[in-house]
Amino acid sequence: MKTLDKISVLAEKYRKLVQQYINLHVYSAALFWADKAVVLTNNPKDVFWLAQCMFLQKQYQRAAFQLQSKGLDKQAISSFLLLKGKILEAMDNRGLASDCYKQALRYDIYCFEAFDRLVKYQMLDAKEERELLQSIPIQDQCPPEEAAVMKSLYELRLKKYHTPTPHLPPPVTVMNQPVENTPGSVNSLPASPYIQLPTSISTPMIPSNVGKNDQNKMQVDTVIDAQIVAKLQCSLELLVSQAEVLYYNCDYQNCLKLTEQVLKKDPYHEGCLPIYISCMVELKQSTKLFSMAHALVDLYPNLAISWFAVGCYYYVTGKSDSARGYLAKATCIDKLFGPAWLAYGHSFASENEHDQAMAAYFKASQLMRGCHLPHLYIGLECGLTHNIWLAEKFFLQAQCIAPEDPFILHERGVISFQSQDYEKAEDYFREALVKIKRIQLGSIPTIWAPLLNNLGHVSRKLKKYKESLQFHNEALVLMSQHVPTISAIAYVHSLMENYDDAVEWFHKALSLKRDDTFSTTMLSYVLEQWAEEKVPFSDCPEGLPKFEPISRNVSMEQSGPSLESGQDMPPVGNETQNESVEMSIDM
Repeated sequence: MKTLDKISVLAEKYRKLVQQYINLHVYSAALFWADKAVVLTNNPKDVFWLAQCMFLQKQYQRAAFQLQSKGLDKQAISSFLLLKGKILEAMDNRGLASDCYKQALRYDIYCFEAFDRLVKYQMLDAKEERELLQSIPIQDQCPPEEAAVMKSLYELRLKKYHTPTPHLPPPVTVMNQPVENTPGSVNSLPASPYIQLPTSISTPMIPSNVGKNDQNKMQVDTVIDAQIVAKLQCSLELLVSQAEVLYYNCDYQNCLKLTEQVLKKDPYHEGCLPIYISCMVELKQSTKLFSMAHALVDLYPNLAISWFAVGCYYYVTGKSDSARGYLAKATCIDKLFGPAWLAYGHSFASENEHDQAMAAYFKASQLMRGCHLPHLYIGLECGLTHNIWLAEKFFLQAQCIAPEDPFILHERGVISFQSQDYEKAEDYFREALVKIKRIQLGSIPTIWAPLLNNLGHVSRKLKKYKESLQFHNEALVLMSQHVPTISAIAYVHSLMENYDDAVEWFHKALSLKRDDTFSTTMLSYVLEQWAEEKVPFSDCPEGLPKFEPISRNVSMEQSGPSLESGQDMPPVGNETQNESVEMSIDM
C-alpha cells in the first residue's frame, strides 16, 4: 500500500474518532485525535474540527488562533465564519462576532444559526436587521419561487415592537383565489409577517410569448407553491411570532392562549417559553408558573430558561431575595440571556433599590445592544431618583432604537410633568394614547390605566377640568376599584366647587381604603368649605311660627257631648283632663 493511501486511511480513522468522542462529550479525546488528523492532512475541514474541539473545551483563544493562522476566516465557508463568531462572542468581542455572523449569512443564506444569534441576542437594532435582510443574497442563492418563502421565514424572526401593526395582512392569493386556512391556523390576530408568494410567478404576469403548455406548467407550480405556503403558515414559528406581537401590544390574555396552543404541540418550545413565562408574570398566574418552573428544572437543569422561570415565580409571589438568587443563576448559565438580566433588575426595582437595579439594566444594555428596554428602565430609575436630565437622556436613546413604543412617550411625559412643563407632558401623553389606539382593535388594555390617569392629572394642572374628569373616568373603567383614581375624581370635583359630588367620591375612596390620607384630609376640607358656602335647610323659615291659643270655652264644648252620651265618667277625671288640656295650651 502506498504511503499516501496509508495516511488517508489513518486520517479517516482519526476523523471518525473525533466525531465519536464529540458525540460522547469527551472533548479532550476528540481534541487529541483532531490534532493528529490536522498533522497528517492539513485539510481545512480537519482544522475546522480542531478549532471546534477547542471551542467545546472553552479554549477560545486557541481556537481563534487556529482559524486565523490557517487563513480559514478568509475562505468562503459559512461554518468557519459561524464558529469564529461564536469564539469572538465568547471572548466578549460582540462587534466582531456580529460581523462574522453577517459574513456567514452572505456566504450561505441557509446558515440559520448565524441569523438566529444576531436576532436572539439583540446584536442589531430594528433598522440594522432590515438592512441585513436586504443585503443577504437570497435571490442569488435561491430560485425565485423559494426566495420569497425564505425571506418571509427570516422576517418572522425580526423585532415586533419597532412598528406595531394592528391588522393581519390579506391572505395569500393564487390565481385570484384565496388559500384556505388549514387546521391549526389562527385567525383574527394582530399582524405578523405572513408568507406571501412572489408576484413574478402569478399567472397574470405571464409574457405573451409563452406557450400554452408553459402556462399550464406554471399554473401547476403555482398551486404547489400555494400548498407549501399554506403548510408553512401553520408552523409553530408563525404562531410564536404572532404571540410576540400580542405581547408587545399588551394583549396578554390572547398571547397566553396562543402560547398555550403552541406548547400543546411542543411542550418545551425554545422560542415560545420566554413569551409564555412573561405573560404569566404580567397576569400574576403564579400557579401555572410554579408548575412550568418545576417541569423545566426537572428536565433541563442546565438551561437558563429553567432558572429564569423559577426566579419569575418568586418575583410574582413577592419574594425578591429568592428571585434574585435564581435569576442570578440563570445569568451565570447563559450570560447573554437578556430576559434574565431585565428580571434581575426588576427584583431590585420592586424594593426601591435603584442603584442595584440600574447596575443590572446597564449590564443588559451592554449585552442587548439592539433592544431599547434596558435604556427605558434605566431612565425610569433615574426619574425615580429625581435625576431628570439623565432620565431624559436614556429615554432619548431608547426612542432612537424603538421610536414607535408608546411606553417611552409615556415616561417622557412623566419626566416633563415632574419638571412642571405641563404642556409638553400633555403632548407626550396624547401622542402615546394615539399610538395605543392605533394598534388596539378593541378596548385599551388595563396596563394603560396610568396613562389615562396621568392625562387627567395634567389636564387638571392646565385647568381643563372636564377633560380631566373624562380621562379619570376612562381609567376607572379599566380599574374599577382603584382608590387613587377615585380620589382624583373627587379632587377635580372639589376644584370645580361641586362639593356634593366631591364628598360622595371621597366617601367611595374611603370605603375602599379607610386609611387613605389624601381622601381623609380632603374630605375634611371639602366639608368645611361646604358648610361655609351652603345654607343648611334652605326651605326652613327664618323665624319661629306663632300659634293662636285655644280658648277655654272651646275645650268645654268639646267635652260636653261626652257627658251627654251617657258615659258615666267621674268628675275627678274630667277635671284632670281639663287641667291637662290647659297645661298643654299654656305650654
